[in-house]
Amino acid sequence: MLSIVKSCGVLGIDGYEIEVESDLSLGIPAFEIVGLGDITVRESKERVRAAIKNTGFEFPGRRITINLAPAGLRKEGSAFDLSIAIGIMSANGYIPLEDLNEYMFVGELSLDGNIKAVNGVLPMAICAAEKKIKYMMLPMENAREAAVVKDVQVLPVSNLGEVVRHLCRENIIVPYEVDIDGIFSTQVTGGLDFADVKGQENVKRAMEVAACGAHNIIMVGSPGSGKTMLARRMPTILPYLSFEEALEVTKIHSIAGTLPANTSLLTTRPFRSPHHTTSAIGLVGGGKYPKPGEISLAHYGVLFLDEAPEFSKDALEVLRQPLEDGMVTISRVNSSLSYPANTTLILAANPCKCGKYLEAREDCTCSPKQVQQYLGKLSGPLLDRLDIHIEVSSVKYNELDAGARGEASSEIRKRVNKARKAQLERYKGLGIYSNSQLKPSMIDKYCYLNDQSRTLLKNAFDRLGLSARAYTRILKVARTIADMEEEESIGVNHIAEAIQYRSLDRNFWQL
Repeated sequence: MLSIVKSCGVLGIDGYEIEVESDLSLGIPAFEIVGLGDITVRESKERVRAAIKNTGFEFPGRRITINLAPAGLRKEGSAFDLSIAIGIMSANGYIPLEDLNEYMFVGELSLDGNIKAVNGVLPMAICAAEKKIKYMMLPMENAREAAVVKDVQVLPVSNLGEVVRHLCRENIIVPYEVDIDGIFSTQVTGGLDFADVKGQENVKRAMEVAACGAHNIIMVGSPGSGKTMLARRMPTILPYLSFEEALEVTKIHSIAGTLPANTSLLTTRPFRSPHHTTSAIGLVGGGKYPKPGEISLAHYGVLFLDEAPEFSKDALEVLRQPLEDGMVTISRVNSSLSYPANTTLILAANPCKCGKYLEAREDCTCSPKQVQQYLGKLSGPLLDRLDIHIEVSSVKYNELDAGARGEASSEIRKRVNKARKAQLERYKGLGIYSNSQLKPSMIDKYCYLNDQSRTLLKNAFDRLGLSARAYTRILKVARTIADMEEEESIGVNHIAEAIQYRSLDRNFWQL
């Protein structure tokens, strides 16, 4: 007998429907799974066999053939266990075949019949909704995550017996529901606030500009000057995630297996801070079985690379293309996967190996060549992709001892929201959402300069030897500064401030 059960796989960050075809025929008992499954899929034969027996059912002593269609796409993971078991049991007569086409089954089976959680459930639930599938049966631990998709009824199960009893109408499972509005009303910032930062007003201003225009930034300063403290507070001034953005971020973390337990939706912007020993694959993704990297896990949030010159050159250079495209594409023999990487990159670096060059040159133990070589680890093409370069000086004692707190993140966020709203209205229908995304063909239209501003920029370009990419970066930052001041045209003061944010183009580390 033949039965067809629906399941789901993940390609990139999207789910795709898989039909699990189960055929039981006469002949020498055998159990084969075809359809380009990896070793985990092939090992499901033993998990399914033991789970069916230990749930109290007889495993059929026939020739069993399981086909995972479409056969041309590679299948990975243990999420097909439940659908394979249901396919065999329905083909053997334990479960009625009618109405099975209304269900999608996802879950890993234990040998005792219990159902374990799997990764990537959210994109699977979205796929089920798009395919007009009415019910989705999945592990209890994954129910909160899948239930945010309202167009499919999520049925959480703990073991194979529960699934069989529901399908046989003996014990109906109630759909799981979550309160989306309640989830978004409890967004937390982890207790971080810009008000905690003493001094550093110029750096706070630069970070506000970066937040308003979604610009990448590098901070160069001595150890202990507050670079990490400032970077960790960047998400607190970014606009709140929309529901659509939260879904996309949660999908990535669900696939990567980094979604916190009992979490239905990530509602705060991600902040990722990998160690400097992280490899190129760790940063952008890939591997034998491709997974999202840190830049994708920071999608719609912040990727912070502390001690940036200590990262390997290969790891830093591989960021160049994702920063330009907002997407990481990983090509393999059988397929090509794309992961979104629309993130705000923040780099932090000491000015030299000993870290004292900017504060007191007489105490710096580095030679002129060492000073140049240290930041020279950051290539020109990479620095060109960072819109804002800012020097971070050590905080003076009188600033630390001041009793007054700085401006709160909530107040800064209001200004950021206002600037972002102006950009959304300006670029409506163009497929971009912030000044940092302006394409070269749009620069002349949206970054128009008067004669005075043009002259100032020309002089800076000639004196600093700027690249063509740095030229457009200055214009984009100036456009953001003008938006912050609610001015439609870019003035001389906007250009002047934007030029000040190109410290590394001025070779400040030259002795």
